[in-house]
Amino acid sequence: MAEVKATAERVIDKPSDAVYAALADYAGTRAGILPENYSEYEVLAGGTGAGTKVHWKLQATKKRVRDCVLEVSEPTPGTLVETDANSTMVTTWTVTPQGEGSSAVHVQTTWQGAGGVAGFFEGTFAPLGLRRIHTATLDKLAATVRS
Repeated sequence: MAEVKATAERVIDKPSDAVYAALADYAGTRAGILPENYSEYEVLAGGTGAGTKVHWKLQATKKRVRDCVLEVSEPTPGTLVETDANSTMVTTWTVTPQGEGSSAVHVQTTWQGAGGVAGFFEGTFAPLGLRRIHTATLDKLAATVRS
């Protein structure tokens, strides 16, 4: 099994503390910025940043739905790590200042992929689909923090 990785990045014209606060607000903002690929969203514990536990279903393709229970940690300032209790999937969000009043938001998801032929197709196509999902989330985040 090889590690599969999907990344996306966006610069948002808002200070990093405001962008990070919106991203870390699982009880409020986060549900509103998730695209239609997510369903059954619910906060199980906490609600803001580290210590939050959240559930959702992620529909990556028409046939592939992943039931996720994520534990959130903040290993360093400006970084949120969502670790799925149901799989090897880990998503890391990093918000850094980018000039005056702007922020760069980088998201990376990794997981252990399948082996063999299935693993080849997963490693080739899954990152493209997840990158689209991440880009849609970043677009909605940008629109939300600007309003």
